[in-house]
Amino acid sequence: MRKIPHTTVLAFGIAAALAFASNAHAAGFQLKENSVKSMGSAFAGTAAKTGDSSVVANNPAVMTQFEGNTFQIDVTAIDLSYEFEGTATDAFGRPMTGSNGGDAGDITPVPAMSYIRKFDNGLAFGAMVSAPFGLKTEYEDGWVGRYFAHTSDVRIVDLTLSGALDITDRFSVGIGAIVSRADVTLSRSVDFGTLLYSNPATRPLPFAQPQAADGFVEVGGDDNGFGWLVGAHFRPTDSVAIGVSYRSEIDYELRGTADWTVPGDVRAVFDGNAANPPPTAAWFQDGNVSANLTTPSILSVGATWQLNERFALSASWAETGWSSLREVRIDFDNPDPDAVEPFEWDDTSFVSIGAEYKLNDSWTLRAGIADDQTPTSLVHRTPRLPDDDRRWYSVGATWMVSEALDVNFGFTHIKPDDPKVDITASGSRIAGPYDGSANLYGVSAQYRF
Repeated sequence: MRKIPHTTVLAFGIAAALAFASNAHAAGFQLKENSVKSMGSAFAGTAAKTGDSSVVANNPAVMTQFEGNTFQIDVTAIDLSYEFEGTATDAFGRPMTGSNGGDAGDITPVPAMSYIRKFDNGLAFGAMVSAPFGLKTEYEDGWVGRYFAHTSDVRIVDLTLSGALDITDRFSVGIGAIVSRADVTLSRSVDFGTLLYSNPATRPLPFAQPQAADGFVEVGGDDNGFGWLVGAHFRPTDSVAIGVSYRSEIDYELRGTADWTVPGDVRAVFDGNAANPPPTAAWFQDGNVSANLTTPSILSVGATWQLNERFALSASWAETGWSSLREVRIDFDNPDPDAVEPFEWDDTSFVSIGAEYKLNDSWTLRAGIADDQTPTSLVHRTPRLPDDDRRWYSVGATWMVSEALDVNFGFTHIKPDDPKVDITASGSRIAGPYDGSANLYGVSAQYRF
């Protein structure tokens, strides 16, 4: 039996956990759901479309195409389902005890709110509150993958303040500042039995066996970050529009606490070694932790084509710069060594096409499909993110209640291609496929005054 280093026990699942939560609705842990109207056509043409005030954060240059004041509120319910269908073994190669974890997904509401003020001189200003990244997943207590993940709760909220200016009648530019808040709470079980077995001095203990002395750790951290975005909007003809926007990376220095639950007999072993190196009495004690997190840049290009008074087509291409995520390093204020986990994620692309049809003066129907790449690979994929390439299938509608008010509805079904994991840490291994999908239900209202 090889010795399992203390740093590995700390690193796996804590380093991974501090930054990421599993989800199935956008690449990595990205949330696109800041516009129900755009969701109805799989976010096709988002960087170019007018009439949707979420452009404050999606492409501020489009704000010049509004009139007067526009206020919009969106709510999208993300119904995520992920069930593990593989197997797991401990450090001795024995099957892990416990269930398959149940449905790790949950129903999570994602709200957004935006406001645009357009002036007669060609200037426009806007503000928006949205959630660009994050979600919550939770496995059952004692499941077979408990040493890899239990709960993942990642919440990132942005306040975006944007301005735009018409350069000509057909070309406008925009810029925005982003104030962001990241709040992360994650947990997993800890196999102290395997850790004690790896040391010849403690190996004879009756509980120094894999799965014989489970503990638990919960890590939480938060921080504020700052970023920016720029955009351009070009209207070469009355029926064609092209938009380009770029959102910067945002850096966070997460600071929080680690809360350890250590079995009494294991704690007694560690406390009995307070002087001899290493002084294990200081290990696995509650204390402060910190870690750096960088959310990726996003480059988006969109186009719309109004074929006639009733029918329009749209398309989008976006690249998310996940390659900035090479590793996550956890620094413990206690004597525990830094924990490092590699991610080696790749940049991803999102491609969508959509169509709208004006049924009558009151109703507009829309639909779209999209292809969404995953940044992960099987080598580095964990149960916290059993991710794979996905397909989007979206439908939506707008109801013009009056000249001042419209209400939007949207539904999207997202199906990953073949999500699976195969990863080993501290002698434990989990491998096999996931049955996963997500349904998005959205409603929004826009009021012009």
